[in-house]
Amino acid sequence: MARLTPMTLEEARAALRSYELDVATVEALDAGSVNSNFRIRTHSGAVFFVRVYEEQDLEGARRELQVIHELANAGVPTPAPRPRQAGGYMGQHAGKPIGVHPWVDGESLCFGSLTPALVRQVGGALGRVHQTSASLSHIPAGRFGLEGLERRLGHVDRTDASYAAHTARIRERLAFYAARSPRDLPSGLIHGDLFRDNVLWRRGPQGPELSALLDFESASSGVFIYDLMVCAHAWCYGSGYDMALLRALFAGYTEQRPLSAAERAALPIQGALAALRFATTRLTDFSLRTAPGQEPKRDFRRFLARLDALESGLLAPIFDEERS
Repeated sequence: MARLTPMTLEEARAALRSYELDVATVEALDAGSVNSNFRIRTHSGAVFFVRVYEEQDLEGARRELQVIHELANAGVPTPAPRPRQAGGYMGQHAGKPIGVHPWVDGESLCFGSLTPALVRQVGGALGRVHQTSASLSHIPAGRFGLEGLERRLGHVDRTDASYAAHTARIRERLAFYAARSPRDLPSGLIHGDLFRDNVLWRRGPQGPELSALLDFESASSGVFIYDLMVCAHAWCYGSGYDMALLRALFAGYTEQRPLSAAERAALPIQGALAALRFATTRLTDFSLRTAPGQEPKRDFRRFLARLDALESGLLAPIFDEERS
């Protein structure tokens, strides 16, 4: 991904002075699909992660950082934001909001290295995030509701007409499933983007152990099982769905937060909505930003393939198990 907002050493020193950080080095990171991210090291040797928010406005970034602070205090494994000397957690660089977090050592796992035991840990961690909702002072509204997705699809249509058949299908399916989604499903804070690159692992005596959940930029008020199905799409799909991983994800989640009968029945609908959300944002965040003749780093068609699998009934045995 091209860096959207650069940060020189002098700029880093100026931006992070309010955090009482004496910056020695700054390194741009090739990570993330939207924001500009940096690793900085102080003269004392301490290491921090700095995010420049490219899409969030000042208020949105301020609220996100407050949510992360409260999640960390509640025991969710996520690096708490560093406070500024004058109070609060949000700074600014180049007119954009920034957040600063302690650097967490760890690695992301590739799909081929996943096991049911590891994915079970992810399900449990997501369940703990959802269980914190009642203790949070504020849960931000989401940016990926139907209206937000429609604006993105309109942008695709205006920018490149070659995607028209895909955007028409996504619109039709969004309307179809939104009309069938129950209105009273349990809701609260959802992560919204808990993909493999947003989870860090450390080596433990029994193998990899989940050490940190990252990137709460998409965290918002939402339906819990929608978030669970985002994880199903992210952690249990390679060339197709891995049923053992799916069972493990649900087992880890329900140990922390059991599902109601209504939630179990609505899993296919929420899974379809989650697949359509990421098909849309893969179009806007990757396909439209890829140079002609090159393949996008992340292909929206892989989420339409997930939708196809859901609509074929492939996951019905898993959903039926959840209902039993």
